[in-house]
Amino acid sequence: MTRPNILLVPEITELQWAIRPQLEGWAEVASYDPPGIGNEPPPVEPTPEVIREGFRESIIERGLTELERRGWDRYLIAADGWAGVSAAHIAERRREGLLGLALGHASLSLSKSGSRPVYNPEVYAAVTELLNKDTTAFLRHGIPQATHGSVDEELAEQIIERIPTTLLVDGWDALTADEPFGEILLALDCPMLLAKHEGCLMSTDEGFEDAVAAFPDAETVGCQDAPCVDPGFADAIRAFCQRVS
Repeated sequence: MTRPNILLVPEITELQWAIRPQLEGWAEVASYDPPGIGNEPPPVEPTPEVIREGFRESIIERGLTELERRGWDRYLIAADGWAGVSAAHIAERRREGLLGLALGHASLSLSKSGSRPVYNPEVYAAVTELLNKDTTAFLRHGIPQATHGSVDEELAEQIIERIPTTLLVDGWDALTADEPFGEILLALDCPMLLAKHEGCLMSTDEGFEDAVAAFPDAETVGCQDAPCVDPGFADAIRAFCQRVS
């Protein structure tokens, strides 16, 4: 039986996909770091302005390059958190062969305001303040706290070693900037798996509920940890792949 192909879209780094080894037990899996992180070459002009204006687009372009390099005829895209919007754009630009989307912390936007924000504005403000004051402390303590312990200190230390401080500071606003992408997902008209991180401090229940309401036919799963590190999400992706393939 042919193994399914899965592209893991990064939020900050591919290291966050702790469930990758579990997925590789039954699928062909590709992941990557955003430009300037790990072994990925930085933008041509890695000035703060260039990074702030183009960080998300660089993640999208790098994902499209990875799909082209792999030459997959059929594939599934998985993303978590802030990476959901990048995954939507990758799928929109490479619809051919798309089997479906698996989205952790599923939402229709990255809103942090209004009556039904996707992300808790107070938590986001506190995390952003910590990031700007002490980036290392943000990675070491802020991410584990914001993810309700899903990212442990060992993984946080690995992330610290991989991400240049200046790139994260300059790219944070671009990475977390609000962009409604629900209409893109609707236009894709593809099978979807929507995952909720139960008890997440950053993501709101309302954001997930609105996504489920917009896609009543989508499959859903609840995760005790952030989906990208939760074995239950890997199991749900496997079952999802079996159905859509």
